[in-house]
Amino acid sequence: MSESEQQPQEQAMPKPPRARVADAPLPEESAGEKLARKRDYLEGFLAEKPQDVVSGEPGGDLYEAVVTALKEIYDPEIPVNIYDLGLIYAVEVDDDAAVVVTMTLTTPHCPVAESMPGEVELRVSSVPGVRDAEVNLVWDPPWDMAKMSDEAKLELGML
Repeated sequence: MSESEQQPQEQAMPKPPRARVADAPLPEESAGEKLARKRDYLEGFLAEKPQDVVSGEPGGDLYEAVVTALKEIYDPEIPVNIYDLGLIYAVEVDDDAAVVVTMTLTTPHCPVAESMPGEVELRVSSVPGVRDAEVNLVWDPPWDMAKMSDEAKLELGML
């Protein structure tokens, strides 16, 4: 069949009607039911865990439990937890569940310079599943307010 014979047949076929959202029948749903459905969807979305994540990696159960423990420790002079304050530089969890936390303080002359690393070590070692905890206190790079999370800045009225 030549190209000229195919063209008339293509033109003869009518185009199918386009589907429109406005044409779809909507179920009768009260505002409360709609809100409950959206809330249920959002809670399911937020509760979903990443697939195939090792426990000691970000998103893993042990790693997240350590971060949660760190968020329970507050700076005595600033009403923000040390994680959101940006004092925690790294959390490393090895395959044997040993945790190493690298952190700093707001200044070397901080009144809790001697006690804070010990408190962090104690809290992290008390997380179920942690075999051993070690805290490395570093001063380089120095802490500055840019390391704070948006939540911490909001809490302190900086946003």
